[in-house]
Amino acid sequence: MAFNPTTRYASQPTITVCAGRVPNFAHPSFPLTFFYSPSDTVGHLKTKIQVKIRRFYSSRQQIVLKDSKKPLSDDTLTFHEAGINAGDELEVVDLGPQVPRKFAGLLQYAGPIVAHAYLYFLPQFFYGKAIQHSLMQSCVFAMIEVHFVKRILETLFVHRFSRPTVPVLDFAKNLLYYNVLGGIVLAFDLYRQTFSDASPYIEGTIKKSPIFLWACVALWAFFQLSNLSTLLTLRSLRRDGNAKRRLPRGYGTHYLFEALGWMVICLMSGCIAAWLFFLVGTIPAAVRVLDKQRKSKS
Repeated sequence: MAFNPTTRYASQPTITVCAGRVPNFAHPSFPLTFFYSPSDTVGHLKTKIQVKIRRFYSSRQQIVLKDSKKPLSDDTLTFHEAGINAGDELEVVDLGPQVPRKFAGLLQYAGPIVAHAYLYFLPQFFYGKAIQHSLMQSCVFAMIEVHFVKRILETLFVHRFSRPTVPVLDFAKNLLYYNVLGGIVLAFDLYRQTFSDASPYIEGTIKKSPIFLWACVALWAFFQLSNLSTLLTLRSLRRDGNAKRRLPRGYGTHYLFEALGWMVICLMSGCIAAWLFFLVGTIPAAVRVLDKQRKSKS
């Protein structure tokens, strides 16, 4: 009797992946069937889908349990851990075009560094004349530059991301927030004549006092170091690419210290653009913190 190689796999268990919201180019390829192994991971499944549909790369896929509609966000989960059994049907959803997260971080934090340096050192090209900067302007300039250099270093060496990419739309929003609002708009408002050394807004006020200004710098430095300490604590809670959360321990969230650091800059300068940057960034961050707290307790 002739040997039929397909009979070897005839009884091997399988799972089926159906199309949820997927790109038009991917839709004709579904449903897809793969051999089932309880030790396979969600990440392995995404790779297998990409092999079948090369343009539908794994970083833009989200696997969903079809019955419960629960997204499987952790690529390291095995089928057994995720509750996926032989014969189950899963859905894949398109997260849209993605940008590498570290690349996105570098661009969005480098923009303010360049914008503030240009407007601080070359005011004549933007305001039409040279400006004698006040101590307040010089302090705030240094604080902002150090802050964004710190953010770049954290992106490269500290942060551990549950996903290696960020959606293009979110990346565009962050570019506008950091490069335009936190870069061009904030720098243009902050280094103008109104806040210069001889301005009535500065002369004879607490904003001229070195004691007040250096006390603010010291407080800001404490918040920056506290923010870094909290980020290092968060780094120790999970491996890179792992979405599993453990409850952190410490004396505050990194968003809290981020917000307090910017509040110091707002109070030092009284700059409207600084307050706008602070509010636009802090309110969504507070919402994210509450959401993460809810997920950690669930």
